[in-house]
Amino acid sequence: MRRLFFQNKRTRLVTTALLAISLSLSIVRPQTSLAADAPANPPAASAPTPELKLEAKSAILMDASTGQILYGFNENQPLPPASMAKMMTEYLVLEAIKNGNLKWDDMVNTSQYAADVIGSGGLLALNEQLTVKQMFSAMSIYSANDASVALAERLGGGSEENFAKMMNDQAKKFGLSDQAHFISATGLTRADLGKYAPKELQGETMLTAKDAALLAYNLIKDHKEILDFTKTPSLKLRDRDKTPMINWNWMIEGNSSNVNFKKYAYPGLDGLKTGHTNEAGYCFTATAERNGMRLISVIMGTATEPKRFEESKKILDYGFNNFETKQVLTAKSEIDSLKTVNIKKGVATQVPVVTQTGITVVAKKGAPADQFKITAAPADESRLVAPITKGQVLGTVKVSYMGTEQTTNLIAAEDVEKGSWIRLFFRAIKNFFMNTISGVKKG
Repeated sequence: MRRLFFQNKRTRLVTTALLAISLSLSIVRPQTSLAADAPANPPAASAPTPELKLEAKSAILMDASTGQILYGFNENQPLPPASMAKMMTEYLVLEAIKNGNLKWDDMVNTSQYAADVIGSGGLLALNEQLTVKQMFSAMSIYSANDASVALAERLGGGSEENFAKMMNDQAKKFGLSDQAHFISATGLTRADLGKYAPKELQGETMLTAKDAALLAYNLIKDHKEILDFTKTPSLKLRDRDKTPMINWNWMIEGNSSNVNFKKYAYPGLDGLKTGHTNEAGYCFTATAERNGMRLISVIMGTATEPKRFEESKKILDYGFNNFETKQVLTAKSEIDSLKTVNIKKGVATQVPVVTQTGITVVAKKGAPADQFKITAAPADESRLVAPITKGQVLGTVKVSYMGTEQTTNLIAAEDVEKGSWIRLFFRAIKNFFMNTISGVKKG
């Protein structure tokens, strides 16, 4: 009898609701149109690019945390990068170590090609074996071509050309330009490689300054341990060696006490890669960190070795003197334009949302608040259904500044339980009548 009572009660509720709905259908509801969204505020105009009068073929300055470009000069012009190409070799070796395909103490053999290759290095003899770490140190500190070839052959199944194909595949994954191309692990030209030049890969190794900066950006982001090598002023390749390898990077902070290089030593600079061939001129990808802001600069095609460091100092000074890190949003903060998100089937119909993480950008010093455009949007309706748990992602918020964007999630600030069927039933009836009456009034 008790079950029958509740069944009859539910039937009466449903019948009453259906009757009310059928009566309301006799009211002709006028069609209404939704007002178009207000046009978004135009992005703030970027500050004019300064004239730094760089004596180089191309240059770029990038924020290392976001990839935001702070300065550019012919940054999309493809040029030979010389040994800056080794940044890709470094990345692939570090990836292999990360993935367990290579270990720091694995032994690497020196092939005839590695022993013969010209240019920087010349420390390895035929069939000499050193650890991966020793080879990597020679490549990253001394820009050793022999060690670079030995590591490339190890990862390329005995073939540097196979390794160069891996480099090109990784370039696509990084989103480098269509002009980005590698034919060797070293950055040497086809003429320099001579009989060891690749047969299948055509052309020459080429990168734009932007490509080199993006390569450095990914290298530092994914393998910051690279800086432990590149900041080293000098190191003996073998314990028995009488003299150490001297870092080609004169600007590392560790050279501040070196009588030969202290005039070039730059506070906070700990990498990254020099390069030089007759075709490329003198090139340098630098990175330095001050007050929590890390910058990446690229200088390509200077006429002399000192000039690549002088021009790097000029562009880095511009960055550190004119930009600063600015926290636009903090974690767990409300967004004025979207303090709550509507949800379905919950005890409550809305849930407050807050930022999951903060957003920090590199901005011009003293940039006014109205240059930082903040926009928020709820997640797809299919995800906005109770039950909702605190911390659940319910939307996104985006900060736009000088043509760059950074995004973080909006998360639920509290739990929302799923509503009972009776609560949801009467809410549906209430909403129906309110919408019907509202439509009649607008008509």
